[in-house]
Amino acid sequence: MRTMFTGLVLALSLSFLSMVSTGPVQAQEAKRSITQIKGDLYRFQNNFHYSVFYVTPDGVIATDPINAEAATWLKAEIKKRFDKPIKYVVYSHDHRDHIAGGEVFAADGAVVISHRKAKKVIKGEKRPTAVPNITFKRKLDLELGGKLVELHYVGKNHSNNMIVMRFPAEGVLFAVDFIPVKAVAFKNLPDAYLPQWIRSLKRVEDMDFDILAPGHGALGTKADVTLFRNYMTDLYDQVLAAARAGKSLEETKTSVDLSKYKDMAMFEKWGPLNIEGAYTLIQLNRRGN
Repeated sequence: MRTMFTGLVLALSLSFLSMVSTGPVQAQEAKRSITQIKGDLYRFQNNFHYSVFYVTPDGVIATDPINAEAATWLKAEIKKRFDKPIKYVVYSHDHRDHIAGGEVFAADGAVVISHRKAKKVIKGEKRPTAVPNITFKRKLDLELGGKLVELHYVGKNHSNNMIVMRFPAEGVLFAVDFIPVKAVAFKNLPDAYLPQWIRSLKRVEDMDFDILAPGHGALGTKADVTLFRNYMTDLYDQVLAAARAGKSLEETKTSVDLSKYKDMAMFEKWGPLNIEGAYTLIQLNRRGN
C-alpha cells in the first residue's frame, strides 16, 4: 500500500511540474482563409467548414456564416480587402454548424435569406443566429450590382430545407453537406430523407455548372454529383432489398456490398454507419407483409 501511495504522489507531482513548466493547454487557433474560385466569387474556409461570398459593385452576397467568430473575421476581411458592405446573407439550410453567427452580418443591416422551412426550424430550435428576413418555396433569383445568384430548393436530402446556390456567370454551384466530393455520406445519415435525397441529386445533375463548391472538403465537378448519386442509389437499393428479405441490421451490414466505392473518403469508417442509417430510415418508412 505504501508503494502504491508513493507512486501516486510521484505521478501527481510530475503532472503538476509539467503544468507549471508548460502552462495550460491553449485552444488551437482556427484555420481561416479566403481563396478565389472564379471571377468575383470567393471561398471562405473556417477549419473544416466552407462557405462562399460574391463581390459586386453594390456590395457583397455572403452565405453560411458558420459561427460568430468566423463571421466576425470574415466581415473584417471583406472590409479590408474589398471595402464593400455585406448586403445579403443566404443560409444553405438550418443546421447550426453552418449558419450560427448570422447576427454578426445582420447587425450591419444585411438581409438574411433561407428556404421557408429553414426559418421554421431556426425559430423552433432557437438556433444561435439571425432569423431570416426573406424566405422562398422553390426558386429565388437574387440580383445585386448587376450580378445574379439563383437559389434553388431541390427537395429533401440531408435536411428538409436545403437549398443550392448557382452562380451562372462563374459556372459554380454551392451545395452543402448533401453532396460530398469523392466521399461517402456523413455517419448514420442524421436528419436525412431517403429516397428523396437521390431525387434531389438528379435535379442537381440537370443544372448547368462546371465547379461544385461543397460545404466541406475540396472543390469538385458535376461528375462528383453523379458518383455520389450512384453510391446513394446502391446503398438504398441494397439495404431495402435486405430489409424486405427480413434480414437484421447485422445481417444487412454483412450482405450489402459497396466495395466498388472503397476509394471514396471515409468509406471504411462511415460506410458501415451509412448502412445503419439507411436501415433505420427504411424500416421506419416501410410496412412489410
